[in-house]
Amino acid sequence: MAHILLTGRIHPAGMALLEARGDVTLESIDDPTEAEFVARLPEADALIVRTAILPPSAVAATTRLKVVSRHGVGYDNVPVDALTARRIPLTVVGNVNAVTVAEHAMFFILALAKRCRSYDRAVRDGGWAIRDSFAATELDGKTLLIMGFGRIGREVAKRAAAFDMRPVAYDPHVDAGAMAEAGVEKADDWRAALVAADFVTLHLPRTPETVGMIGAGDLAAMKPTAYLVNTARGGLVDETALAEALRAGRIAGAGIDTFDREPPAADHPLLGLDGVLLSPHTAGLTEECAARMGLATARNALDGIDGRLDPELVVNRDVLAAGG
Repeated sequence: MAHILLTGRIHPAGMALLEARGDVTLESIDDPTEAEFVARLPEADALIVRTAILPPSAVAATTRLKVVSRHGVGYDNVPVDALTARRIPLTVVGNVNAVTVAEHAMFFILALAKRCRSYDRAVRDGGWAIRDSFAATELDGKTLLIMGFGRIGREVAKRAAAFDMRPVAYDPHVDAGAMAEAGVEKADDWRAALVAADFVTLHLPRTPETVGMIGAGDLAAMKPTAYLVNTARGGLVDETALAEALRAGRIAGAGIDTFDREPPAADHPLLGLDGVLLSPHTAGLTEECAARMGLATARNALDGIDGRLDPELVVNRDVLAAGG
């Protein structure tokens, strides 16, 4: 009988799919330590991972693992090279969260442009005169730089177009023709595009090349009226530099859903600032999306056991070609 190890909870819809299989057993561990991973993973045929960090030492201890099913689209908490060396596929959930994250990015953009937080507080505190500040801005005609033009970036572009924004995208893996078909202008040099952008939204994976890519110099190069949004991965933005830029008024505001370390420490410099909107890494966690992610994660685990994975959902698909 196949055995599935779960680290972290998934939506009941996904659990129901797993439990309906009479030929598998389930085991759940919340926030496993490295020692727990090493002890339990050798008995697993499939591993479902949410936010737990899978150590390479645990992968080395596997004896029958057929698939690691990541609950999400990012996989910076999973040692891909170690899995590939053992010919173990790593799967992600695909397109199920693209609309949800895109909506959250647009929520940040709208709330920042319309000064939602400060206007709400002013009304509650008797500061009605704030209406004469004319501090809010319109989206119509504003340039939106989309960093990363994958599934989520494309959904953001659609929504930006509905507000008559001018979407410009940077993604070296997507050609200008494909972007033009989506109504988006391609930027070959993202730093040059950054200077002209009114809003910047990040939709990139966390890799050695993208960690800290938005630093103090980049923030200084942005318009003082510009806004930065990150609903992608923590660590893409130098958070200390962002806090300093906001305090100094070098940019107008920011919306941050993901942090370098989660949850952020109580003394994190962004927590005490009014010019930033924060959310607890929930851009993809609506009821509807959680159900879709849970189902996709469970299905990938079962498909891995059954030997019928969808190659489009496999990160290291070379292991499939190798017959692993």
